[in-house]
Amino acid sequence: KLDLALPVQTRQNGSLYLHLFLQSRRLPRWKFWELLHEPTTSYLRTRLTQLQVPLERTFQLLGKETDDRVKSKGRHLTLPVTHIKSRLTFNVMTEDVELPQYHLPPELVRLITLTQNKEFLPVVQYDFLNNRLRDLVEVTLNHSSMDFTLVYAPISLGKLRLVQHVGTALRSLGGLGFTDKDVDEVKGIFADTNLYLLCLTMFVAAIHLLFDFLAFKNDVSFWRHTENMAGLSSRTIAWRAFSQSVVFLYLLDEKTSLLVLIPSGVGVIIETWKVQKMLKVSPTYYGWLPWLQFTSRGTSEAEQKTQQFDAESMRYLSYLLYPLCVGGALYSLLYEPHKSWYSWTVHSLVNGVYTFGFLFMLPQLFINYKLKSVAHLPWRAFMYKAFNTFIDDLFAFIITMPTAHRVACFRDDFVFLIYMYQRWLYPVDRSRRDESVPLELEESKKTK
Repeated sequence: KLDLALPVQTRQNGSLYLHLFLQSRRLPRWKFWELLHEPTTSYLRTRLTQLQVPLERTFQLLGKETDDRVKSKGRHLTLPVTHIKSRLTFNVMTEDVELPQYHLPPELVRLITLTQNKEFLPVVQYDFLNNRLRDLVEVTLNHSSMDFTLVYAPISLGKLRLVQHVGTALRSLGGLGFTDKDVDEVKGIFADTNLYLLCLTMFVAAIHLLFDFLAFKNDVSFWRHTENMAGLSSRTIAWRAFSQSVVFLYLLDEKTSLLVLIPSGVGVIIETWKVQKMLKVSPTYYGWLPWLQFTSRGTSEAEQKTQQFDAESMRYLSYLLYPLCVGGALYSLLYEPHKSWYSWTVHSLVNGVYTFGFLFMLPQLFINYKLKSVAHLPWRAFMYKAFNTFIDDLFAFIITMPTAHRVACFRDDFVFLIYMYQRWLYPVDRSRRDESVPLELEESKKTK
């Protein structure tokens, strides 16, 4: 660890470089140019400063700030300013190997320096993968010095070549529209994860994407052909659409990983389409306020019975749900800092979604209990989603995501176990109906 002095030029949005020399002998008195031209010295030059948009500051929305500029900066500061790396890792290849003089690997050409004896100097390189955004510290005029950590890490020839290839690929992501945060997330997978765990993660990620696709495909197929809504909770469907939308806005506000954000966005589209399929949405007025009125499309006796059970279960849950949601939002407003009123609104809504989201899954469980049947559920899509839930438990410890979203992954496991218990308790008569095909389609197949 070093106490690094910051020049005035650096504090005024200037640059600062690190010059690293590795030599075989120690000179009593050395000068920069002498070391630079020493034939047996390995040299590394890297930039310590980086232009970055500062993180938004949080503050008490109802409190008094000692500095009013904090609020304005937290809301409007979007220009990049100079940040400096508080931690830097450099690699030295310690493996004793022989390399061909005229057929060097392309990724090593710029790193190799030959002496007059046709020997290459020790390879010193800046560790690009361990350069993380979390190590950047904003430079201000008041910071005349800072704590700086310089880390030495030996590296083998094989790993050095792999790191060079990965680094080149990650640098090219910027031209494809990826942000610095997206690239940093990918670097974290390589730098912070064990190699064997990384291979397992890549395999699991492929399985996760496959199950996501199959779940979306079967879910859309089920709802596209379903006309009889008996046994399906309209309030649970509407809640899923609302909660998915809130979670998507929350993940956007937290700038989470695209691996989590993209499936969430697709889920919003599908859940909204399912609401339109099951409920009739019409604009109306609640007093003088504009409002949306949801009415069921079902008119059969079975569908009306389902809606009766659905309304009964929600009436019981509302006695607990609404006071807790309002109380949690008020507590967050009074005692927790936020970036803006919009951020407080989204966080309050998503806390209600995550904390009490499983309560809105209970109406479907209640309907299953009253009807003593689970044949009306899209079980194929549900099982694919259940498998992904357990995969999400693994990703919860690897991929960067908000803590509330991480806890919600384990909440879904509990709900899945209840559904599995009901499936065992109310077995499906397979001779009567294919659980993934709507009743009308199956009857038409039998008549043919």
